[in-house]
Amino acid sequence: MDKYRSTAIVVGGSSGIGCETCARLACRNWNVINISRTPCKNSRVKNVVADVVSGSTFTDAIVKAGEQYGINALIYCAGFSMAAPIEYAKESDYRYLFDVNFFGALKAMQAAIPFMKVKGGRIVLVGSLGGELPILFDAFYSSSKAALEMLAREAYSELKPYNIKVTAFLPGGTATHFTFKRKVYSDDENRSYAQSVNRAVSALADMEQKGMSPSAVAEDIYKLLLADKPPVVKVSGFKNSAYRIAAHVIPEKVTLYLNDRMYRQ
Repeated sequence: MDKYRSTAIVVGGSSGIGCETCARLACRNWNVINISRTPCKNSRVKNVVADVVSGSTFTDAIVKAGEQYGINALIYCAGFSMAAPIEYAKESDYRYLFDVNFFGALKAMQAAIPFMKVKGGRIVLVGSLGGELPILFDAFYSSSKAALEMLAREAYSELKPYNIKVTAFLPGGTATHFTFKRKVYSDDENRSYAQSVNRAVSALADMEQKGMSPSAVAEDIYKLLLADKPPVVKVSGFKNSAYRIAAHVIPEKVTLYLNDRMYRQ
């Protein structure tokens, strides 16, 4: 343990932002443990293969790491997205989405907090700008990320006496394979919404693939871990920060109108 700077648990570090975060931490001499369904390919990262929604393997891995190394940081990157109209969304799909995006984060925190209370620690919950401005036909993703942000706000206050600092980290569009893993309902499933869903999915994919690089986003996460006074909510990138500020200043109906236009092109 002495050879490592600190120990970080990354949930969902097999690809995208999570993988880049693992790389940032490992190359700076952190002891990095990734928990995901598929391993992170970085040779300096320890992997535990587990699904956040099934069984106790996921939380057992966090507890085992805490017992062996202690836990200095928890970064929750796991996520799932689905494009579907609210009217026809299947219960099994939106419950799975919340299990991955919200309840998985909650379980991870509950497993890690007892170890962090010893010497303090950092928790970064990777949310989305979509948790503040809805993504058309991705209502459940936006809702889960809004819930995740509120969880971070509450935890920020609850855990402050134990020197555990919590941040909801909000990337905007990021060029990763997450775009292509999104569950998209078929035209038959979308029925009268089919054409609108297809346009929204295409606009979102374009926005993501023209967005920030995952390495730049991961660097922002790393800076959060080192900050003396990390904010409770942090947006990645100047453009995204300006967009969020504007959304809070402009009247809500105008904001929603402009937001809808983005996905109806």
